[in-house]
Amino acid sequence: MSQQRPAEAGDIQALLASGFASLPEAAFLLLRIVEPQRARAWLARAPVTTMADLGRHQPTVLQLALSANGLRRLGLDAAALAAFAPEFVAGMAGDKARSRRLGDIGANAPTHWRWGAAGEPDILLLLYAESGKLATWQGELTEALQQSGLDVASVLATSDMGDKEPFGFTDGMSQPRIDWADTRVPGTPDDLDYGNLVATGEFLLGYPNEYGLYTDRPLLPGAGALPRATDQPGLADLGRNGTYLVLRELHQDVRGFWRFVADRAGPGGAEALAEAMVGRRLSGDPLVPPQDAPIRGIGPDPTDIARNRFTYAGDADGLHCPFGAHVRRANPRTGDLPGGRRGWLGRILGALGLPPADLRSDLVASTRFHRILRRGREFGAWVEPERAMRPDCPDPQSGLQFICLGASISRQFEFVQNAWLASAKFDGLSDESDPLTGNRMPLGAGAPTDRFSLPQANGATRRLHQLPAFVTVRGGGYFFLPGLRALRFLAG
Repeated sequence: MSQQRPAEAGDIQALLASGFASLPEAAFLLLRIVEPQRARAWLARAPVTTMADLGRHQPTVLQLALSANGLRRLGLDAAALAAFAPEFVAGMAGDKARSRRLGDIGANAPTHWRWGAAGEPDILLLLYAESGKLATWQGELTEALQQSGLDVASVLATSDMGDKEPFGFTDGMSQPRIDWADTRVPGTPDDLDYGNLVATGEFLLGYPNEYGLYTDRPLLPGAGALPRATDQPGLADLGRNGTYLVLRELHQDVRGFWRFVADRAGPGGAEALAEAMVGRRLSGDPLVPPQDAPIRGIGPDPTDIARNRFTYAGDADGLHCPFGAHVRRANPRTGDLPGGRRGWLGRILGALGLPPADLRSDLVASTRFHRILRRGREFGAWVEPERAMRPDCPDPQSGLQFICLGASISRQFEFVQNAWLASAKFDGLSDESDPLTGNRMPLGAGAPTDRFSLPQANGATRRLHQLPAFVTVRGGGYFFLPGLRALRFLAG
């Protein structure tokens, strides 16, 4: 983790800077506000860990987020609530159109969810602890919550799988680095290059984003206890030092995944096929060769450089990493068109028979506007891929409590989910969604989405058909992770 700290580190929840890897035990509590007055009193003194606290040993960490339902229960009026992002106010399962865009249809539809279908719970508590300390602390905290007008509606458990996710791949390889020092200057030639250093305002409200602007956030008249908005000093900034948090409970069919690749490729080729579908090797190494030129925001850790100093510009035909591979969809790096296609100007010049212009003059490095900060944890039992292929392997009942942070739910999480992961038209493809997370439901006109393409250097592209669904959504919600001053204001 970078040692840089923003000036207001004491007002920013620590989750913005760390996933707390040194605290292997975690549980996520979904709370319902029973008695608002007593709940506000507890919120006013909730022991939330901030970025400023990360300089010293933390055996336990508590982070806190509120849903739109929770803000209503605390007494925030309609006008103030309307200042939040509309998708946050509506909720993840708020309407069928949003569910379709997110791919939450069929087996993923909210009607099948364990929680969140009827609206988000009021409060989300994220608990992290050293080994052996979570159970006692969680029990004491639960008792205190019950005495404070808060009911624990559900507990989302997690498991410590080390640095791997349930399918067996080393995880967390590619995370954006927040530009706490404000070295990024939007609107300069650097925008045309892929970089991993992203403006603070992409993840923290109240700061300039990658457009050089301020992402819409809740601004209020009066409210003297809150900081003033930098861009509108006449208003109080309820959003400053806060962000939006997306939580989705994803169940992974580990046995189904490994038995599918073994069936299609044979036991000897199962690992290679699985890696092609994911887009990285089991070790986390990329399928495309690392490039010699440095990438802004990568390193200086040698492992980080080896695993992240690459783009897809040198893999225009998808021979190293297939176009539809999971990680290529989730972060297209140099764009979501193969080889950085020339765009409208290049196509016009080509149609006229004129030589192409400099590709850089017509390039949009779109990925930097859609990065998300992932903070999820696995759950269930760990099973080795070799064992998962065997018919006698029990179901590990594992998956991911997916968490991501971003200043704009629609431009970041919802865009990535809809335009890149769930889309059957991504990167010039026509009938395949994400090979890991796709729901396999046909398109409106009946076109399939259960295919996967593996381009070949010699000969026709290899095509896999009838991919089953390997990931199923079982709950989800949108939350607001406030700054400490905003939390105390809401508690008042």
